[in-house]
Amino acid sequence: MHPPALRVAARRVSQQSRRMASTSTENAQKKAQEYLATAQKYGTQGLETAKQALGPVGDRAGNMLGSYKEPLLYNLSVAREILKQVYVAERLQPPNSWSTITNAYSTIYARASNPAYWREIFRNGDWARIGVYGLEAYFVFKMGEIVGRRSLVGYNLH
Repeated sequence: MHPPALRVAARRVSQQSRRMASTSTENAQKKAQEYLATAQKYGTQGLETAKQALGPVGDRAGNMLGSYKEPLLYNLSVAREILKQVYVAERLQPPNSWSTITNAYSTIYARASNPAYWREIFRNGDWARIGVYGLEAYFVFKMGEIVGRRSLVGYNLH
C-alpha cells in the first residue's frame, strides 16, 4: 500500500473504533437509565407497601428519616436490582427438597467428624480459609446479638 492509502485506512479504522466506542457508551448509558427507572419504580412501590403495612408507625418512621428517606430508598432499590441480577447470573436457587438440605448437613457432619479430613486440611493449607469462614460466622452472630439487644454491651434493664 502507498502512504496515502495507509492514511485513509488508518482514518477508517479510527472512525470505526470511535463509532463502536460511542455505541457501547450509549448502550451503557441506556442500561444505566433503565436500571435507574426500575429502581425508582420499585422504591416508590416499596414505600407505598411499607406505609400500608406499617400504618401510622411507618409514617412516623418515614418522618423521622427526614431528608434521608429518598436516598435510603433509592439505595435499597438499587441494591435489590443488583442482587436480582446476581441471583439470575449465578443461577442461584433455594433448595427444592428436604433431602438436599439433609444431604448438605450430613456431608458437613461427616467431614467434621473425620480426622483424615482435618489432617488433609492442615496439610494443604485450607485451615486458614475455614478459620476465616468461622470468624465471619461468629461476627455475623455477634452483630445479630448487638442489633437484637439494641446495645453494644449488655442489656438495658430499665
